[in-house]
Amino acid sequence: MAEIELDTKQPLRLKYGEAELNYLRNACPKLGAVIDKMGFLERKIVPDLFVALVSSVVAQQISGKAAETVWRRFESLVGEVSPENILRTDPLEMQKCGMSHKKVGYILGIATAAADGTVDFKALSKMQDREVIEKLSSLKGVGVWTAEMLLIFSLERQDVLSWGDFAIKKGLMKLHGLESISKAEFEAFRKLYSPYNSIASLYLWEV
Repeated sequence: MAEIELDTKQPLRLKYGEAELNYLRNACPKLGAVIDKMGFLERKIVPDLFVALVSSVVAQQISGKAAETVWRRFESLVGEVSPENILRTDPLEMQKCGMSHKKVGYILGIATAAADGTVDFKALSKMQDREVIEKLSSLKGVGVWTAEMLLIFSLERQDVLSWGDFAIKKGLMKLHGLESISKAEFEAFRKLYSPYNSIASLYLWEV
């Protein structure tokens, strides 16, 4: 999934600091060395979960540059990205922004779920991580990995380590000198980095 730079007057950043980094340094000296080398990593967040989810679907399976272009066209077409505005927009016009029929269908499904209350996006912020993943991944076109990324970069949950993220697994393998990684080993690292797995993820992606 490519990352889309959403227009905001004051871009918000993922909140963490020395307390979290020191915890990870003490828990895992190897990761601590990476933290010391890389320094503080700034990552933008999109606090509107609905907008974040729609943008993630727009960006699926295309490059970052292409995703930016499609998103700008989409925003120009629908105006404010809301369930109501999406549902009143002609699907054929949405396709002309550069999206497939299937992708437009996913977006319409998400907008419908938000509009009819099938998914209460405001209530998701009060749910446990597992519940959020289950609710979001029940929508067509939304997988567990996408839901996990939204937990980090929209809801700012601090304890997410994605088994479905290839780069995370590669980062763990490289950091710890492993040729492969089992689910049991992965869970051991998750326990080691908890409760700051999301912050650890930022540095594992860099590895």
